[in-house]
Amino acid sequence: MASATAETGGMSRKEEMRLKDEALLAALGYKQEFKRAFKPLEVFGIAFSIIGLLPSIASVLFYALPNGGGPAMVWGWLVASVFILLVGISMAELASAAPTSGGLYFWTYSLSSPRWRNVLCWSVGYANTIGSIASVASIDWGCAVQVMAAASIGSNGAFEPTDAQLFGVYAGIVLTHAVICCLGTAVLARLQTVYVILNVVLCLAIIVALPAATPHEFKNSAKVALWDFYNSNGWPNGYAFILSFLAPLWTICSFDSSVHISEEASNAAVAVPWAIVSAIGIAGVLGWAINMSLAFCMGGDIASLVDSDQPMAQIFFNSFGQRPTLAIWSPTLAIWSIVVIVQYMMGSSMLLAASRQTFAFSPLPLSGWLYRINSFTKTPVNTVWFDAILSLALGLLVFAGPQAINAVFALSIVSLYYAYAVPIAARFMGDNNFKPGPFNCGVLSLPIGATAVLFMGFMSVVFLFPTTPSTSVTDMNYTVVVFGGVMVLSLIYYYFPKYGGIHWFTGPVANVKAEANATDSPSGSFDGEKKGDVRVDTNSA
Repeated sequence: MASATAETGGMSRKEEMRLKDEALLAALGYKQEFKRAFKPLEVFGIAFSIIGLLPSIASVLFYALPNGGGPAMVWGWLVASVFILLVGISMAELASAAPTSGGLYFWTYSLSSPRWRNVLCWSVGYANTIGSIASVASIDWGCAVQVMAAASIGSNGAFEPTDAQLFGVYAGIVLTHAVICCLGTAVLARLQTVYVILNVVLCLAIIVALPAATPHEFKNSAKVALWDFYNSNGWPNGYAFILSFLAPLWTICSFDSSVHISEEASNAAVAVPWAIVSAIGIAGVLGWAINMSLAFCMGGDIASLVDSDQPMAQIFFNSFGQRPTLAIWSPTLAIWSIVVIVQYMMGSSMLLAASRQTFAFSPLPLSGWLYRINSFTKTPVNTVWFDAILSLALGLLVFAGPQAINAVFALSIVSLYYAYAVPIAARFMGDNNFKPGPFNCGVLSLPIGATAVLFMGFMSVVFLFPTTPSTSVTDMNYTVVVFGGVMVLSLIYYYFPKYGGIHWFTGPVANVKAEANATDSPSGSFDGEKKGDVRVDTNSA
């Protein structure tokens, strides 16, 4: 493979890049199975479309409003965005050194000390899987709520959806996403450009149009929008402000999605890390501007927004108005329809990324059935449906109460942050010989990584607490139940006598033997690779 990359004279730039991508993947122990149809803009597109911004902010505005109101929306977003960027930079460095669809799961094994690498790799794989599926569920549940909000707007508030109706819409959204994600890679790649354009246009339109359209009675002064702290959940103001971080953390999350399509991306060692960092950076700036616009245009009656079925829909209704005689053509409904469409696109991108992560994680039950590429579409159709079915199962939490279904939002953060933090920490604490790829921060890598891990650990604990200090069984935070249950069961499975993973699991399974030495690869490498035949050595230290 090394000689192939050396003899690229006369080749097109595209062909040369393809050979370099395949050489790096072979150096990591894997053969090329997917078509590399994702261009750099499209790799960025999948991360940015999953972030979604405006529809994402709409889905979790109910976390920021009662935990600070305008100040939490504006300043909470700003503070949290800085820490999220540090997390993204740390992940981008790992992605640049080893761009493989296994991502976090592969990095954890390669960077951890031999004594702990198997169990850590196992736990990260399960956390990343449940976190990705929870992200699909939370995005699609937000979309279902937005669809019902549109119905309520169209009926002038006369329509109130039941839990069963919400679940029915949610199920329809998940199933249609599953069908879309079974399409060929080239089709899925081209869709990402459409998603990016719609996202950016919608954000800019609201940033400009909302202040222009809002009546005077709903406009807030700078004091109300930026400094008057509204706290209705009962926690001390400082802790309530931290709880409001769930809004930006959920919105700017799942950026590991770009990692999971590394094997479908051209020039992955450069395209993937820059996709992660640029998606977070742009989302942070645009999201802050959107929150600023909302804070100045949502009126002073925050309690009514908190009590509404969809706070942002209510803000739009107050600002853009309604036409009772021609409700279907109301400005509010027209704008809200675009929000719903963008949220729907987010869900399809998230299921795409989740299915690739599941495909790369071999220790799951039914792995023999899951690890198959469809001969017609050249995509992992089985893992798409596996993730879709589990997402539907998470949606059943709605019948346990509103706090139970809301826990899916926190679950996606806590699960993914565990999966993010372990390989970042292992890079500096494990017994490895990490070699940076094209994207690296040099001497700043350690302080950035340490800050990122501490932040994720702290916020994960915070999001296990209930919404209010006085809670009941129906109002408890079910995040700890679902996440804790999955992780405990996964560890029981790992240590189970005779049949558990401890007896047979040896880390990522290589599927290629090449003649290149890993030091000849065009990017960084991790310790834990067998030099010479370029496969993962799962038994040596």
